[in-house]
Amino acid sequence: MRYFLFLLCLCFTAITSRSNTLPEIKDPTINILFIGNSLTYTNDLPKLVKAHAKTKGIKTKTHMVALPNYALEDHWNDGNIQQLIATGKYDYVIIQQGPSSQHEGRDMLITYGKKFATLCSKYDAKLAYFMVWPSLQYHHTQDAVIQNYHDAATINNAIILPVGMTWKEYHNSNNSNDYYGPDGFHPSLKGSKAAAASIVSHLF
Repeated sequence: MRYFLFLLCLCFTAITSRSNTLPEIKDPTINILFIGNSLTYTNDLPKLVKAHAKTKGIKTKTHMVALPNYALEDHWNDGNIQQLIATGKYDYVIIQQGPSSQHEGRDMLITYGKKFATLCSKYDAKLAYFMVWPSLQYHHTQDAVIQNYHDAATINNAIILPVGMTWKEYHNSNNSNDYYGPDGFHPSLKGSKAAAASIVSHLF
């Protein structure tokens, strides 16, 4: 009986010792790479996405590569984005260019989106399109913007983040342009916050 109790104590000690050495499980952090232009860096959209995600209990880390007037072709030709994605540390890569209501913009969304999609797939990242909006001057082209971004995402098996649709619905419901900043194209802070909320809602 004493021998049995001795063995039992040894087993318990071994199990307890092992459990105390298990690594601590931490909340996962979702890494997001934003690629775009001034429609992304105005009001620091990635920062707003991170803050909004936090209110939903989602922990994120963001990195932004956004330059004035840049399209997907420009980013691809620079070559910096490929190096970032190749690190393998990003869960999502969010791409954006101008409204792209015309054929040239549509073709670029599809052609260069495919290049990004192939690269993302190689390094276990998921590609997402940040659908933008036209300027107030060209508000009548909004349906074409929505269609072209949606088609590009579908063709390249990517996530669509339909911010442009959010803007259209808001404008139609409220007859208000306050999502736009003073220049009638770049977003106001309110518009960027609405964009962030839409991105978080559809990304997660």
